Amino acid sequence: MTPPPFDVIIAGCGPAGAMLAAELRLHDVRVLVLERETEPASFVRIVGLHIRSIELMAMRGLLERVLEHGRRRPAGGFFAAIPKPPPALDSAHAYLVGIPQPVIVRLLEEHALGLGAQVRHGCAVTGFEQDDDGVTVELAEEVLRCRYLVGCDGARSTVRKVLGVGFPGEPSRTETLMGEMEVDAPPEELAAAPDGIRLRPFGGGIYSVIVPAGEVGDRARPPTLDDFKRQLRRIAGTDFGVHSPRWLSRFGDATRLADWYRVGRVLLAGDAAHIHPPIGGQGLNLGVQDAVNLGWKLAAQVHGWAPATLLDTYEAERRPVAAEVLDNTRAQTELMSAEPGARAVRRLVTELMDFDEVNRHLIEKIAGIGIRYDFGLGPDLVGRRLRDIDLAQGSLYGRLRRGRGLVLDRTGRLSTGAWSDRVDLLTDPTAALDAPGVLLRPDGHIAWAGDDQQGLDEQLTRWFGAPGRRAARPLRSVALA
Repeated sequence: MTPPPFDVIIAGCGPAGAMLAAELRLHDVRVLVLERETEPASFVRIVGLHIRSIELMAMRGLLERVLEHGRRRPAGGFFAAIPKPPPALDSAHAYLVGIPQPVIVRLLEEHALGLGAQVRHGCAVTGFEQDDDGVTVELAEEVLRCRYLVGCDGARSTVRKVLGVGFPGEPSRTETLMGEMEVDAPPEELAAAPDGIRLRPFGGGIYSVIVPAGEVGDRARPPTLDDFKRQLRRIAGTDFGVHSPRWLSRFGDATRLADWYRVGRVLLAGDAAHIHPPIGGQGLNLGVQDAVNLGWKLAAQVHGWAPATLLDTYEAERRPVAAEVLDNTRAQTELMSAEPGARAVRRLVTELMDFDEVNRHLIEKIAGIGIRYDFGLGPDLVGRRLRDIDLAQGSLYGRLRRGRGLVLDRTGRLSTGAWSDRVDLLTDPTAALDAPGVLLRPDGHIAWAGDDQQGLDEQLTRWFGAPGRRAARPLRSVALA
């Protein structure tokens, strides 16, 4: 039987789709990305890359390019817009990066293209059928064949609907106005803004403005500056002299989570799997992190060395993370309400965040660095991501750019043995580890810690297949862009 021309087709070239394509190309998977839109979005909204996503950019050699186009901001004050200073966080990248959404999408697409992915704009999946050998994907004027299909095609995902996966949750009940504009009010007046209104300075008199808009209105009608002024006056008694908007938008509080992330050879990621209000700015980050979790596992499946349950761990690990994000955005939405009861709860939470442990706990939730996947074994650091650390030669994340596993050994006694074709070994007695050695998955999470070779071999088998098991198709070295 003639093999299909593509191993994986990805529907949607947003952040999740583009990042997934790049992750697959690190493993020489033949990838086609289909993007419905022909041109980049004209709507320019600033999005925030949180700490875990920044770490992933560093891990794949993308951070310098991102920082060229973005702006660093403090990592505190973004839980329900409660103004608290950033706590001490366990990361070499303890900051937020604000960047226009079309720019980060372009950078990730260029990264995927540079690694050899194919991207077609103006093409959308209209239907598909899967069988034991692959997936037949229908476009408007063409039929394609692949081994796996991944829906990264947004909240109204065609892939999810055709797959028949439920998307339960709550529809939008209220709306919020969000934009960037100039503000003329003096600092003391801004500091006295009531709960529920967020005014965050960008410099040069430009502020991010978020204000409740009430019940859901006509989503087809773009908001105006007058809408912002009207709502600001209603809640604060003043419009703070807002003028000269850069961009204006509205969002609802719809919150939904897909019942399943995988059915056979079809998977979901990004907004196709979960949606929530943008409060806290977690949506793009959640999708990028989905992609990095899924990429190496799907590549292992394509190349034939994946353990039997490896691909199932994508849903087992990422769906609970999404469920927690949905819960914390629900909580933040309530805390930003202008209702008296919500304001009282907000005042209480604001007091509690004066405790450093509470502040850190809430910020780590949004930053994505508090995640611990349940691998069913200790010590406590197993399942957590490892921060970037300095090594005798370079940095840890610099050693993860190829998307392979890594054994970091302080003892000089550990070996990757028959797994050396998919896991690297780095011996460094100076490494600042809380263990003699660790096994890192390609997404930077610790799969094992200790100094026992037998225990390491067991986890190498669990995550990287039987020892010496070769790929179904010879791999070639993929140059990094």
